[in-house]
Amino acid sequence: MLRILILGSGGREHAMAVNLSSSPLCDELWVHPGNAGTRHWAAKDCPDWRDFGTWSRWVREHRVDLVVVGPEDPLVQGLVDQCKGDPELAHLAVLGPDQAGARLEGSKDFSKAFMHRYGIPTAKARTFEASERLEAERYLDTVNYPLVLKADGLAAGKGVVICASREEAVVALDMFWVQNRFGNSGSKVLFEQFLNGVECSVFVLCDGNRSVTLPVAKDYKRVGNGDTGPNTGGMGAVSPPPFADNLFLQRVEGRIVRPTLEGLKQEGIEYRGFLFVGLMKVGEDPYVIEYNVRMGDPETQVVFPRLGPDMLQWMYGAAQGQLPHGAPWVDPRYAVTTVVCSEGYPSEPKTGAMMQWPNEPGDDRYCFHAGTAWKENQVVNSGGRVMATTALHPELDQAVLKSRNLASAVDFDGAFYRSDIGDDLLSGNRSFSRNGS
Repeated sequence: MLRILILGSGGREHAMAVNLSSSPLCDELWVHPGNAGTRHWAAKDCPDWRDFGTWSRWVREHRVDLVVVGPEDPLVQGLVDQCKGDPELAHLAVLGPDQAGARLEGSKDFSKAFMHRYGIPTAKARTFEASERLEAERYLDTVNYPLVLKADGLAAGKGVVICASREEAVVALDMFWVQNRFGNSGSKVLFEQFLNGVECSVFVLCDGNRSVTLPVAKDYKRVGNGDTGPNTGGMGAVSPPPFADNLFLQRVEGRIVRPTLEGLKQEGIEYRGFLFVGLMKVGEDPYVIEYNVRMGDPETQVVFPRLGPDMLQWMYGAAQGQLPHGAPWVDPRYAVTTVVCSEGYPSEPKTGAMMQWPNEPGDDRYCFHAGTAWKENQVVNSGGRVMATTALHPELDQAVLKSRNLASAVDFDGAFYRSDIGDDLLSGNRSFSRNGS
């Protein structure tokens, strides 16, 4: 029996908690700092992980066996390394890579160089610093457009600008280097070739030696219908996207996943945790857009509802360096999630409004809390992305419809959501029926 602490406060962590709490191996579960949806698992008096001495004392006193690190920041900041270096936490299993492995997400410049070293297909790119502005602008005269500009460091999924022209690129550089919109994360900027294709996310659970691939998903980054407006942390997701067929996934495994894991070993990195490979399918070939070192959000809200209660043993095994043999059970149905947001998101979300949402009985629909809080005996919206409404069905069009209906029933002042999540996959409204895993 395991005592588990999940770190994080979003829909990703709520979805993980729902799954792990159903496992017969789960003795006790906490989520910290959590949200209104995870109050049942609140870790009372748990300090922030940045206060490591006090936090580690809480972990010991509560006899935690497994820490699941949801967001990227603790990993990039070296929480796993601190746990490994504390002899009083020798018993503790932590699911997430150490600081060296987390550089795959913490520095896009590093991850791009890593891909080049190990022959992993990716878009061509060049990195410039703010001090190289004149050279960077000269480089803009030599490239094809659209051009993708990316903040090198962590930017909460928002540090990417697609520029249709040189003029737009110059304006974007002001955003990075003059307005300092992303702080130190934008001090270096990748100038990356634009790839024309369709995106998807592949998730791999690693134990430092072996790995298992989890259900694939497609997310929707832009705030408006038809993929319009600025990038966000994610407005919805579908799992599995029908275009990610077995042949494509075999190519992903052979050309990307295996070379990545071998490259990590050659770099001396024992990678234990989730590896999120953001891909572009160009024709029939996969190219890496970026690596992330944790599960995605909102992709987790469609991946974890498709995973069975045996997922805990897989996560604990990965954290201990001993994945089970075989593969986790996967629900063959489609899963679709629609993210309900606060007015003003992603720039200046308005918060503090009282909320209502639909009842969700059964195993085919969920309302995962993200930016919610418990205030004066009621739930209010407390962030930009507020709730992810997930539905499962053997037919994709029905999963889309059910998710959208759930989203329409989430009620608070200024609530909005994209009403086209999954429509691009329906191929002229033709129903996709999912009969395999």
